[in-house]
Amino acid sequence: MAKKSRKKHVALKVSLALIAVAIAAGAVFSQFGGFGTGPSADPEEFAKYAGAVEDIKVPDQACVIALGEATHGNKEFQELKLSVFQHMVEDYGVRAFALEGDYGGCEAVDRYIHGGEGTADEAVAEIDFAIYRTDEMAALAEWMREYNATAAPGDDLRFYGIDCQRTANNARYLLEDMRSLEMDTSQLEGLFDNGEWRESVSFADREAILEGIQEELEGTADAERSQTVRRAIHLTATLSQNLSLEQAYENDPTSYGQVRGQYMAQNTEWTLEQERNRGNNRIFLSAHNGHIGKADSSGAILHDTFGDGYYAIGTDFFKTDCNLPDGNDGRTVQTFYSYDPLAKAAKTAGLDCTWLDFSVVPQDSPLRVYIDDAVSTGTLGEQPMDLVTTVVMRLQPAAYRLHSAPIDLYDGMIFVPEASPTDIHDQSH
Repeated sequence: MAKKSRKKHVALKVSLALIAVAIAAGAVFSQFGGFGTGPSADPEEFAKYAGAVEDIKVPDQACVIALGEATHGNKEFQELKLSVFQHMVEDYGVRAFALEGDYGGCEAVDRYIHGGEGTADEAVAEIDFAIYRTDEMAALAEWMREYNATAAPGDDLRFYGIDCQRTANNARYLLEDMRSLEMDTSQLEGLFDNGEWRESVSFADREAILEGIQEELEGTADAERSQTVRRAIHLTATLSQNLSLEQAYENDPTSYGQVRGQYMAQNTEWTLEQERNRGNNRIFLSAHNGHIGKADSSGAILHDTFGDGYYAIGTDFFKTDCNLPDGNDGRTVQTFYSYDPLAKAAKTAGLDCTWLDFSVVPQDSPLRVYIDDAVSTGTLGEQPMDLVTTVVMRLQPAAYRLHSAPIDLYDGMIFVPEASPTDIHDQSH
């Protein structure tokens, strides 16, 4: 047998083995949401307590208001970023938008919304994740730019990033700040090749150089006063985070998510600190449900840190036609159904983009069983939908469903009965 044929034969055997495992797992985990669309809460009871996005009421003590998205690939969840944020700006005095995106890329958006050159499309493309190259994200940036054009001094909106998975823009803006501070940039320049870590430089040398830059910046006389110095310190920190994240993956790939969540929580706290320095006591955070839920990842850390000051809004779908990577540098739209009785009730009641505040649902309501007890909700990230993944998800729906009590994760949820796919622009758009 030729070498290529042997590889295909092995790949086929591996695929069949994984499919067999998925079938077996489906039998074991069917209790966490089987095939079909599952049971429904009482639609009439649901409609009694359902409201619109404008009905969201944030407690006085809330300082981090987080909006999750059940998927990254649906238009409606991206539109909610703008509609909920507008409500927070107009009714709750929020002036900062923090995104599951890198600080440097989001700094490019912040410069755009403060009158910078280029277009909104070009600005959001700098975040460097395909999921943000959309009309919906461009509309968010454009609305913030228009708001800032007429805002009173000090009342302008800011755009922050809390992630640490990219390096190019963080390195670019750090170099810019160091040059403006008349610092030697030669060592930092030697760390990168086209914005990526230069492979010939060891982890130890990268760490040492970043630590040296951090120490020099923190020793700057105006470190407490200069926005440039504060930003440069944070940019250095995000590069160190990226390096640690890479090391964590090298040592134990399963630790990647935990380490990333810790850094996103730290960066969210830093963002709130910056806004408090500007006289604002609240920030708005937008990330995947998996990051903002109170029982996992960065959301759990923020909930532990701020207690009732952390207000989490989850989202879900009844049906989604979701735009996902296809595992071959392209995209694919695939249909999934959650197993969420509340989302199904919203669909059955004929409601659209509906808000449910868990605190207003009385304890004797039949809805409480679907709020207080574990149910299966939909969750899709940017996992590549290659053949094996696609088959596994079809044979084992629990693979794209989260089994947990909504009350343990969120203060309330927004339900989109039928979610449509995003249209992701080419990089050159």
